[in-house]
Amino acid sequence: MTRSIEREIRVEASPEVVYGVVSSPEHMREWWPDDADLDAAPGATGTVTFRRQDGTKVVPLTVVEADPPRRFSFRWAYDDEPATPENSLLVTFDLIPVDGGTLLRFAETGYDEAAKPDEMLEDHTTGWDYFLPRLTPYVERLVHRP
Repeated sequence: MTRSIEREIRVEASPEVVYGVVSSPEHMREWWPDDADLDAAPGATGTVTFRRQDGTKVVPLTVVEADPPRRFSFRWAYDDEPATPENSLLVTFDLIPVDGGTLLRFAETGYDEAAKPDEMLEDHTTGWDYFLPRLTPYVERLVHRP
């Protein structure tokens, strides 16, 4: 059995809009990390920052795919080292046009290949279950601004 996190979310906006929300730092900050610094280009490196009660966590990431408006993916090591296939998790956002909106297919894989512990899988599952639902209301506010 492969350990991964997979979710599907329906978003009432075009794939172009949703792509911007999952790939550009100014939008990512509104639903996911406290800060983001990255260029949405394959091979680009950057960081996402989370401020927690126990301190600030800066996580390095490397963009793997940037195919607007269909797919955005990155690797993050979560261990303060450059992300490689051997030490990192792969996050993928696939955007599929559906009835005037977008079906967002999310996956975070690599727990087995990078030998990540079950505790990390549980922590990330809880995290994504909190953050991903925040994306839809943010997109709605963005699309329906006066």
